[in-house]
Amino acid sequence: MGSGYSKAKKQAKLMEQQIETMRHELQNKKVTGTSSANLVTVVLNGEKELLEINIKPECLDPNDPEGLQDLIKAACENAYQQLSSESSSLPFGF
Repeated sequence: MGSGYSKAKKQAKLMEQQIETMRHELQNKKVTGTSSANLVTVVLNGEKELLEINIKPECLDPNDPEGLQDLIKAACENAYQQLSSESSSLPFGF
């Protein structure tokens, strides 16, 4: 096997290292998703794990639990969209 194989092997190794670095950066990334009027905010990490939920007291209505559920869902969807757009910019969709 000639020098072409050696060069390709080095390039593959370098690409693996770059991908691993990007994965690590994404895992340590935190995004904040918000609902309308920022009544609910959530923080996710790059692995889509929920780290925090913050709920403003003014959106707590005991007669409307569905409203709070919708706000939480909207904030999570916003954070997921941010992660998705950031990860799609990485090579090979990592």
